[in-house]
Amino acid sequence: MSVFLPPTAWRYCVNLTPVKIQPYGGKNSQRMIMIGTQVIKCGFLRTAVRQSLRMSMTANYATAPGSSEFGTLNVSVPKPFVYHVQLNRPKSLNAVDRQMWMEIKHCFNELGENPDCRVVLLSGAGRYFNAGIDVSLLMSFGQKLAEYEDVAQKCKVLKKEIGICQESLSAIELCPKPVIAAVHGACIGAGMGMITAADIRYCTKDAWFQVKEVLMGLTADIGTLQRMPKIMGSGSLVRELVYTGRKFDATEALHNGLVSKVYDDGESLLAGSISLAEEISAKSPVAVQGSKLNLNYSRDHTVQEGLDHVLMYNQVMLQSEDLANSVMAQVSKSGEAPVFSKL
Repeated sequence: MSVFLPPTAWRYCVNLTPVKIQPYGGKNSQRMIMIGTQVIKCGFLRTAVRQSLRMSMTANYATAPGSSEFGTLNVSVPKPFVYHVQLNRPKSLNAVDRQMWMEIKHCFNELGENPDCRVVLLSGAGRYFNAGIDVSLLMSFGQKLAEYEDVAQKCKVLKKEIGICQESLSAIELCPKPVIAAVHGACIGAGMGMITAADIRYCTKDAWFQVKEVLMGLTADIGTLQRMPKIMGSGSLVRELVYTGRKFDATEALHNGLVSKVYDDGESLLAGSISLAEEISAKSPVAVQGSKLNLNYSRDHTVQEGLDHVLMYNQVMLQSEDLANSVMAQVSKSGEAPVFSKL
């Protein structure tokens, strides 16, 4: 059995009875490999590192350190490494205006780079999760188009505006951190685009969903038509829902794979979602983020292309200390969770 330890770890290791200790990777390597029957008794090391890490984080988790201030979003940190992004236009039923489009993109891009964030929870304040696109934004599109007579110029305006909306929701999907959507009340139009870009979807039993764009005389263009068929098990049902614009409830959403769990109310929904996020956040961020990257890639490519992709990824990431830390925790059988570096 082989266990790799960073050089700083050795000074904390006590009561080791190795059979053999040798350099790993050359004379000047910063790692060591130890082979033996009693490999690890480094509880002191794990405790010291964990206490140090907790001390550095304690003062920061009352707010969201390093996060920007947003006008349409409320960002908080309910648990270490878990960030909660709440759509915060309750008086407008969280309908998406231009500011919210811009802030969603900014927020998820920022959280993707934030080493203190490992999982993101997405929910809505007030009665609804999301009531779709704000009608005032559609009216502003019409006003902009009225300034031009040439169709090419009108198309240029619409291309820019639609692109902004698409990039906003794609930021949720492209965020390297897993995103859990917690839906209560209504999830309409743009809200469907948001949750289909998320990794995991939970909802309350009174939640309902609607791909409403066809009722407004337009084709959904922000990602719902592209992602929803790959999430739900029935292509026939997806087309029915899209072509008719009818509402469907939590039970139908659960049975057809749009959501994976239904809760009695909003309070239990948030509690369950945070609990899941906390469980994921305790895992190796190298492993979790790599898994999301490869799941998204494989969804859009052949099996062989997916295998080639993960091969290229893991030939690098298997050298991460997260693997060593996980193995150490399992071999020691101490019951203590491994401590992972921020990523």
